[in-house]
Amino acid sequence: MAAARTNAQMVESLATLAIIVARDNDPGRDVEKRLEHFMSHKPTIFTGGYNSDGAIKWIEEVEIIFEAMGCTEENKTTLRVYVLREEANNWWRNVKLRMGADGVAIV
Repeated sequence: MAAARTNAQMVESLATLAIIVARDNDPGRDVEKRLEHFMSHKPTIFTGGYNSDGAIKWIEEVEIIFEAMGCTEENKTTLRVYVLREEANNWWRNVKLRMGADGVAIV
């Protein structure tokens, strides 16, 4: 009887492992994992305003995180935007409105 329980436990454990492996290898989850990793570094939220020294300091800070993470330029943009708030977020929304689908400015 003990062997039957052990086999059932092994089957349950393997099923759980299969779910974990499938979840962790889901291409859609890569973005989520990258964001979690970025946020684990506790990047400063950037609110914008007329503070060029603050903006430069913020850029330098997130660049250090990106270097450690090995981010592509596309991923850097996505992650930077995630920590924009207030004026900075409004600025970004306006930039997106002026850009075409291919990232080319609409005149």
